[in-house]
Amino acid sequence: MQMGLDFNLVEELVAGVDEVGRGPLCGPVVTAAVILDPRRPIEGLNDSKKLTEARREVLFDEICEKALAWCIARAEVQEIDQLNILHATMLAMQRAVEGLSVTPRLALIDGNRCPQLAVPSAPVIQGDGQVPAIAAASILAKVSRDREMCALDLCYPGYGMAAHKGYPTPNHLDALQRLGPTIIHRRSFAPVRILLEQAALAEPASVTVALPV
Repeated sequence: MQMGLDFNLVEELVAGVDEVGRGPLCGPVVTAAVILDPRRPIEGLNDSKKLTEARREVLFDEICEKALAWCIARAEVQEIDQLNILHATMLAMQRAVEGLSVTPRLALIDGNRCPQLAVPSAPVIQGDGQVPAIAAASILAKVSRDREMCALDLCYPGYGMAAHKGYPTPNHLDALQRLGPTIIHRRSFAPVRILLEQAALAEPASVTVALPV
């Protein structure tokens, strides 16, 4: 049985913040902020990548039910292309913390840097495997984004988004070559940008973008 993080490490009114989706070629970057309730333990919290999909789904509902406050936020593809993925991620994290119904006394951010926040914050490298609140945030963000990519798979058949969730797998890159980028692909990411540049040079009058069905 896979062990989770020690819930006794939960600190009162401390928000954990994490993101999912910095690496994919398409779709939003999704963030979450969670303030856990020390009086309502949640067993099995851990880095979302270390949990099975079924376990993440169960924990998603339990976190939403038991947390003192939680918020899922995002930055859209257009914002990623305009700001770059790092700044778009920071923006999405700001939105998650600002969306909390309870103001935290401290926000612990997974990674090595913090967004600009109205509350004190601190980065925690690999925090999703150490801090229960960050682990909870990682679960909310991943389940939310995975569900969205499965829905987008129905809108853009042939790309395999339900399987790879937008990451640059061989199947995804092959689909991009065959079908071209969609409006949810990030034009600032090299595989998409290069493909669009090649298409523009080859047929400047007939560059098309795949639209949802």
